[in-house]
Amino acid sequence: MARDEVRVGILGLGVVGAGLFQILRDNSAGIKQRVGVPLTVARIADIDWDRERDVQVPEELRTTDAAEVYAADDIDIVVETIGGTSPALQFVLGAIEAGKSVVTSNKELMAKHGAEILDAAALKGVDVEFEGAVGGTIPIIRALKESLEANRIQEIVGILNGTTNYILTRMSEEGAAYEEVLADAQGLGYAEADPTNDVEGIDPMYKIAILSAIAFGGRVNIEDIYTEGITKIAPVDIEYAEEMGYAIKLLAVAKRAGEQTEVRVHPALVPEDHPLASVNGVFNAVWVVGDACDQVMLYGRGAGGLPTGSAVAGDVIDCARNILTGASARVPCTCEGELNIRPIEEVAMRTYVRMRVQDRPGVLGTIATILGQEGVSIHSVVQRAGIDDLAEIVWIMHEGLERNLQSALGAVRQLGIVDSVCSVIRVVE
Repeated sequence: MARDEVRVGILGLGVVGAGLFQILRDNSAGIKQRVGVPLTVARIADIDWDRERDVQVPEELRTTDAAEVYAADDIDIVVETIGGTSPALQFVLGAIEAGKSVVTSNKELMAKHGAEILDAAALKGVDVEFEGAVGGTIPIIRALKESLEANRIQEIVGILNGTTNYILTRMSEEGAAYEEVLADAQGLGYAEADPTNDVEGIDPMYKIAILSAIAFGGRVNIEDIYTEGITKIAPVDIEYAEEMGYAIKLLAVAKRAGEQTEVRVHPALVPEDHPLASVNGVFNAVWVVGDACDQVMLYGRGAGGLPTGSAVAGDVIDCARNILTGASARVPCTCEGELNIRPIEEVAMRTYVRMRVQDRPGVLGTIATILGQEGVSIHSVVQRAGIDDLAEIVWIMHEGLERNLQSALGAVRQLGIVDSVCSVIRVVE
């Protein structure tokens, strides 16, 4: 039977939900032309309609009962923009059970419960789309699932959190301390009052889990992902990095490693000629290496109502087209089992190490001997005079196992000549 419209329900009218509503409203004529029928926002559920918003929602579209959206007979597509896992998981599964296609921008939900959600959708023959969950406006999920799907993906490296990239950019440009820039970011709305998920790397950890599953064809247990944030990065680390030709970025990394897969999030020194080194401010970027495509980088705004709303709206349009043609679940989940994630101790990387030591003859040589005994090879070393009879030494290590480096640093700390190991930052090439 021919349809004269596709009806959309939205769960949550926060930043992303409001951005989506604005896009579907303001661009309705162009969307109708592309889809063939109007996309009508039929109902929106939110628990607090008294909040001040940038969009005005007609009274007849409002409800505080999510079930009036996800279980309604007259809704074709349910969009979840609530965030978190509870009650979002209940609502999404309820929508699928009711035969609705689902669009979500919820990275935590998909990273933790994606297998359950996609399996339920496959049984019901409906779509679940989640482009907005990773990279804001960057179409990385669609690229991996469609444009690059003939490739054997070798590696994904991404700057996937705008808050931390903004903080590191300001620290680099101004020499400002982390705490000072974080306070500014919170004042500008780039960082939450509780910034833990961003600055401790949890947000990009969810995102790289999603990308790894798509790229490498296996589900990811997020507990297996090594995750480290930016709270220990000091302005002096950024200064040293720049002198040596690097920028410091918080990277999410996924790469094939024989029968295993490396999936990790941590700060890294990135060579200044690498495309990711010049990604600054609140922007995100994802660099992909495939056997046929070689190197591809996608770049854009990684957060915000309209950028993320743009990705969500694209998913809504895709679901609408599938509904109109009877082709739902056209791009199915391709994961088979779980990926075997290599423990961080078994990963081989180059490393930057900054330490403060007693400023007297023989100290550098003693430490170098211990490093060598533990199987850590030194690429370069810089020593500078410090204060209070301390010197500062910066080492760049050749590629070696993380296990060996940590064992060596443990031994060095016991020497009695090392005041502190201040920073340990991985180096990518």
